[in-house]
Amino acid sequence: MRIAIVAESFLPLMNGVTHSILRVLDHLQERGDEVLVIAPSGHDGEAAGRVKGAEVHRLPAVPLAGYTNVRVALGGVYRVKRILAEYAPDVVHLASPFVLGWRAAQAAHQLGIPTVAIYQTEVPSYAARYGVPFLENWAWNRVENIHLLSSRTLVPSTFALNQLRGRGIPRVRMWRRGVDTARFSPAKRDDGWRASVAPGGERIIGYVGRLAVEKQVEDLAALAGIPNTRLVVVGDGPQRAALEAALPRAVFTGFLGGDDLARAVASFDLFVHPGEFETFCQTIQEAMASGVPVVATGRGGPLDLVENSRTGWLYEPGDLSAMRARVQDLVGDDAKRRAFAAAAHASVQDRTWPALCTELVQHYADVIAGAPAPAQKVSKAGASS
Repeated sequence: MRIAIVAESFLPLMNGVTHSILRVLDHLQERGDEVLVIAPSGHDGEAAGRVKGAEVHRLPAVPLAGYTNVRVALGGVYRVKRILAEYAPDVVHLASPFVLGWRAAQAAHQLGIPTVAIYQTEVPSYAARYGVPFLENWAWNRVENIHLLSSRTLVPSTFALNQLRGRGIPRVRMWRRGVDTARFSPAKRDDGWRASVAPGGERIIGYVGRLAVEKQVEDLAALAGIPNTRLVVVGDGPQRAALEAALPRAVFTGFLGGDDLARAVASFDLFVHPGEFETFCQTIQEAMASGVPVVATGRGGPLDLVENSRTGWLYEPGDLSAMRARVQDLVGDDAKRRAFAAAAHASVQDRTWPALCTELVQHYADVIAGAPAPAQKVSKAGASS
């Protein structure tokens, strides 16, 4: 196939969207497909290059206010349309589309190129967390317009499937995320690393993710004072300084990748994720693959990933006393925690990236072969941008 992937964010920024794209590129390279990635430029303004066999076309971009490592591509629909027309892909993959992806959805529609849109980020719900709740309806309009134009929308969880279908989005299918079960494994547990962050032999409660408002990491303050525990926060982002002040006894490692991340996650005794706006939550899968039970909020992607009283615990969004109680339950009972850990590890062993990417390629083939024509409604507001 000849595939164009339009990435709302991409390297050097590492997040869930970038991670998924890189795994897809691995698979497409192995298949021998031709791939073009269209993405915002990085901080150094690079215009082109290659990543995992794919040509990368960079568009001029500016940093997002208050979150400078996130870049927003400039330009209009015509620029993206010109790139797509010249490349002439069989299918366009829209990775977490919102700004650049909206232009690409319109451009591909005008050119008659089928599109597969990946709903991966619950952008509208971020609005209230960032203090601009009046933008939530506008953001939902944008999301709906993108997916109405798309030949097929893929979502990572039952929650996201019901969410989009409830908003009238047609042609929605499930496509989950894979996990590298060789990289994330209980075998990576490292007693030396554990001693470096918890020299008193405390039970390690871990979090991995961006340190950003929408992740609600400040909720982990509810775990303060649980005896014989150490909170370890892995990640970086604009909230780091505020979180270090709010969680003074926590260890902040900064961003970890590769084997360093795998070692840290496997060395946790318990993984906690307080964010309420996860369409999937890849870090939960990585913790489970590492043999670490999970406590997470009972909304979004975690509903599919965590089986209550078997692989971890879910708590009602906002009920931080319940979160604390669930954490205490597991850190205080070694036998129960080991049983949950074993069940968590077993539950993800068939979720490999090659299997998931094979599913994705079949979705490409389906829309190329002639999925039903996308909805004719271009924009609820009647305008393109």
